Amino acid sequence: MRQSKRSFVEKIDFRTSPGNLGGAANAERIRREQGWLGRGPSVVVTDLGIYHFDDDGEMRLDWLHPGATLEAVRETIGWEPRVSPDLGVTLAPTAAELELMRVELDPGGAYIR
Repeated sequence: MRQSKRSFVEKIDFRTSPGNLGGAANAERIRREQGWLGRGPSVVVTDLGIYHFDDDGEMRLDWLHPGATLEAVRETIGWEPRVSPDLGVTLAPTAAELELMRVELDPGGAYIR
């Protein structure tokens, strides 16, 4: 997804799914008690980086994509993001991975527009 202040807001108006209720450590139990399926999100991938979740359920930036900067991340998010002390840079896809994405998974180019 494209990361923007429109999609990464500080406070939501409504919730369409429960996310990590009570933080990542308690989410599975709380979701089950409330009748939700699954354990909640484990990763968010944007055009700028890859986020995982801390034990309290807060998103944490773990990886920046090549060419992305922390400044760009901060400009496109509605709060001060948590950043891993071991922040890394994602590896560029191999030729074989690009071929798979372009030919088999997304031959019409819907995801790269």
